[in-house]
Amino acid sequence: MLRKLSAAVAATALLSAPALAQDVVSPTKDAIMASFDIVRTEVKSVGPDVVFRVQVRGKAGEMKPKAVGQFAGSAVWSYVWPTSLDSGSVGFEGDQGILALAVTFHPDFDDAAYGGVNRHVWHPHWVVLVPDDACGKGALKVRDIPEGTKPKVPATWPGVPLLIDSPTYPTTLATDTVEVSVPASVIGAVEGVKFDGVTSALKVNANLHAPLLCISDIFDVASGDLSLPGKITR
Repeated sequence: MLRKLSAAVAATALLSAPALAQDVVSPTKDAIMASFDIVRTEVKSVGPDVVFRVQVRGKAGEMKPKAVGQFAGSAVWSYVWPTSLDSGSVGFEGDQGILALAVTFHPDFDDAAYGGVNRHVWHPHWVVLVPDDACGKGALKVRDIPEGTKPKVPATWPGVPLLIDSPTYPTTLATDTVEVSVPASVIGAVEGVKFDGVTSALKVNANLHAPLLCISDIFDVASGDLSLPGKITR
């Protein structure tokens, strides 16, 4: 699945393909944990905000990774919206990889901006994803920041050596839905931007070296093949 995911992202993130639907509707699958079994994924421009929403078969956010008691080797579970937005639209250097909004939970560490605490709640991030076979053949990771380099990062970058941002967007998990409201002013014009939905697990490298944060498991992909069939509308 990771190989197919990476290949699909590489093929679709930079190419323009006809949108099959405005939202992405997914069949349910009993083999997937209900909290991560995607039913519908949507991103809409609503007034001053761009609202990212995913509906699942079960209770959103009910299942969380178990704490291991340390940062190294710990797990991150996530609801993710991969997009065709350029990484430069939220404050990174441009053309750095696949820009995705993610809502994550990780009980073993904090990565809030300005030294804040967030290990106890589901919270949003922008992440830049790139392929790296060190994570597994064809797998993806959150892009590392090489030691000694100082790339452009958003003001709410949490100070970790990854292309990750920790904004404080309003985020809710209620019944079967995860929702994040992103101010439209942050990312500019979005009409026609493509998106998909993914639920996944990531793992921190036990040796704390690059790659630091790999996608270790894919629970579900809304489109089935990460073809980014959704399109942002008003």
